[in-house]
Amino acid sequence: MTGHQGLLGQVEGRVSTVVAALLSAQPATWRGAIAHVAIDMCAIFRSAIRAALPHATIVVDHFHVVQLANTKLAELRRRLTWKLRGRRGRKGDPEYDHRRLLRSAAEDLTDEQRAILERDLTRIGTYGRHILAGWHAKEKLRDLLALARTHPARSQISHRLHAFYTWCADHAYLPELVTLAETVETWQSEIEAFLLTGITNAKSEGTNRVIKLEARCAYGFRNPVNQRLRSRCATTRANRNRTIPA
Repeated sequence: MTGHQGLLGQVEGRVSTVVAALLSAQPATWRGAIAHVAIDMCAIFRSAIRAALPHATIVVDHFHVVQLANTKLAELRRRLTWKLRGRRGRKGDPEYDHRRLLRSAAEDLTDEQRAILERDLTRIGTYGRHILAGWHAKEKLRDLLALARTHPARSQISHRLHAFYTWCADHAYLPELVTLAETVETWQSEIEAFLLTGITNAKSEGTNRVIKLEARCAYGFRNPVNQRLRSRCATTRANRNRTIPA
């Protein structure tokens, strides 16, 4: 939309009215040319886009969906560790030692790693099986997201959505899975848009990371004008004309 500038714009305040005002200030032809907008699961951004770009399809990036699933799984593991041991997890606790395996994708685990994960957590007892249930919920959600860029039929999407929702419903005694399912349901149409288009906001996330790195290098900014200037310079550095003086 903006050529190779790297940064669309900067505004102060994380509220929908500010974002909507930024978009509405653009020319009508510019707004009309936007067919899709990829975002994370932020209700503020969704509200602003619907107000300023009502014709655009909102797409939720799959990275943020998987990140949410891993966050809920980590919350489940910590909560059950407290219930089981009366303290935080530490080295020697199977659920703590295998936390990286729990974050890993099923296809990235060897048969031996998966067997160790299931064996050690099952030995803990009920709480270990509950943690495994959370891991399976995450993987069922990833199975759904794996349909992206495969031109899936509606029946395929519905089948995997049903498998995920059913699993969470069968384990409704785990509040983390209930919250995960409710959030996915809230954003279901935007997630389905990702499955059908494969569009992500990876480039804007990369730009955001550069801006945050610039702020860390400066040990924070106290002047908003200077912050905007430094952020603009950092995100356009790779595309500016690098003329070497004679």
